[in-house]
Formats: sequence, structure tokens, C-alpha cells
Amino acid sequence: MTHRELNAAGITDPALRDDYTRCRKLNARHGKTYFLATRLLPVEHRSAVHALYGFARWADDIVDDLDRTRSPAERDRLLRCLESDLERGLLSGRGAEPVVRAVADTAARYGIGHSLFADFLVSMRNDLHVTDYPTYRDLQAYMHGSAAVIGLQMLPVLGTVVPREEAAPHAVALGVAFQLTNFLRDVGEDLDRGRVYLPADLLAAHGVDRPLLQWSRRTGRRDPRIRAALVTAEAMTRRVYRLAEPGIAMLDPRTRPCIRAAFTLYSGILDAIADQDYAVLHRRAVVPRGRRAATAAAGVVRLAHARWRSRVTRRAPPANGAAVPMEGPVQ
Repeated sequence: MTHRELNAAGITDPALRDDYTRCRKLNARHGKTYFLATRLLPVEHRSAVHALYGFARWADDIVDDLDRTRSPAERDRLLRCLESDLERGLLSGRGAEPVVRAVADTAARYGIGHSLFADFLVSMRNDLHVTDYPTYRDLQAYMHGSAAVIGLQMLPVLGTVVPREEAAPHAVALGVAFQLTNFLRDVGEDLDRGRVYLPADLLAAHGVDRPLLQWSRRTGRRDPRIRAALVTAEAMTRRVYRLAEPGIAMLDPRTRPCIRAAFTLYSGILDAIADQDYAVLHRRAVVPRGRRAATAAAGVVRLAHARWRSRVTRRAPPANGAAVPMEGPVQ
């Protein structure tokens, strides 16, 4: 499948093909939910998405250093090296890291603004020294670079049936919704890294603070105040999903099935959290395999329908030679 994706995208240079393949492996290993949705994209678009995700994953791994083998100073040095490499790569198409070469090629092919990558790295650097966020407004400033810009990077790859600026706010909201979902799912793991992403004022409204979260994580015991705070965080996240959803119909019909599947799978993580009674400090919530399979199957049906309608549109122009419009959104 990798060769088919690269061939369809017109990526012929052997070294560059290796770079994209590296990104695809990162996506498959670290982003199982999103990688599954990516399989629903038209084959010629998949390599670009792997490049965008692969670069983001590479930077995130530097910051998190799950093996705890690097000091904060070493992580900062590596992130600055990556930033310099990316700056050169975006201008020249060359880079020291495979993920940089692939993402620079993708940015050039799709005209993705360089400032989006700069903003992303600013938020990654914040993770080296910022350990909590007093308010949701403070968290939003962080998520602009860590999540919103990812949605904006994706828009040129996905394509839209409306002016891109009209779809942009929904793409931003979807990126933020996905990240808020991750924050809620990973409260315990993030706490182990010394970070609390849920806004402090949201937690405080329910009598929760970092020491209480640490106590629950350490002892495995539950507390109704923590549960109430997590219920509020879930409701906040679902509101962002509602803001994002109208943007799916603004995408190219051939790419909608992928984003609809990602939307369904990620919002399904919230369902899994609720089903486990918000025990995110003690175990990781996952979407059941059966639901993942059903979502993928539904996506395949939507994709087949979108492709059929696209072929019908191309093959059956009206008598005056004008193009036949699509008959409403395919979702």
C-alpha cells in the first residue's frame, strides 16, 4: 500500500519516498485511531497527511521523552535543532531529518503556510516548562499551536467546496476537539509527566487541585469531586465538537469519509470515558474494537458513494457542456 500511495501522490525520488515511508510508520504506530481514518482518504492524499502527522509526532516525542532519558535542557536543544532544520527545509526542500524533508515537500506541494509550523513549535516548547493552565483562555493559547494549526494545515490537503476561509474555523474547532479529547483521556499519563492540561479554574470549581489528582493517581481511589470536574470537561469538549461538525460538509466529498470517521472515533473516546465512569486517572479509555470496525465500514461505504458520484458528475455533462453540480453533501 505504501508504494501505491507514493505513486499516486507523484512522489518519485527514492530518498523522498523513504522519508514519507518513515512518516507513515510513525502515524501507524502512534496514531492508531487517526491512521485508521486516514485509510479512507483518496490514495493520492494519504502521504501528505502522514507527513504532517509524522512531523508533529516527532516533535511531540522529543518533548515528552517517555523513557525519561533526556534532561529538559537536552530536550530543548533537540527541539531547537528541529526548528532550525524545519526553517531551512521549508525554504530549500532539504533537511537533516526524514520528517522534515517529507513535511517540507508536503508544504510546498499544497501551499501550506510556514507560520503554521512555527506556531506549532512554539506550543511544543511550552511543554518543556509550562505545567498547568489557570483558565481555558490560557489553554486555548496553547492549543492554537498544538491543535488548531494542525486543522489548518490539513485543509489544503483535504480540499474544500467552499472558500477555505469559510471552512477554517471548523477545522480549527476539530483540531481543538481532538486535543481536548486526548487531554481528558490522558489525565493520568500527563500527570505522571508533571502536566495538568485541564484548566485550573474548571478543576477548582469542583474542589479539585493537583494534589488531589496526584493522590487519586497514586492510590487508585476515586473522589466524587474529580468525577464532577471530568464530567464538566467532557461537556466542554462536546460543545467544541458541535462547532466543528458543520465543517465536514464543506470538504471535498472524497475526503469527507475520512474526517467523518475521525470525528466519530475521537468523539467515541468521550463515550468510552463516560462508560468507564470517568476513571481516566486509573486506566486509559479506548473505543471498542467492534465500534472501530463499524465506523471504518461505514466510512468505506461513504467513500464508495462519493467516488461513484464523482464519476457520474464527470461522465454526464449537460447538453450545454456545463458541469453538473453535486446534489448536496455526502456525509
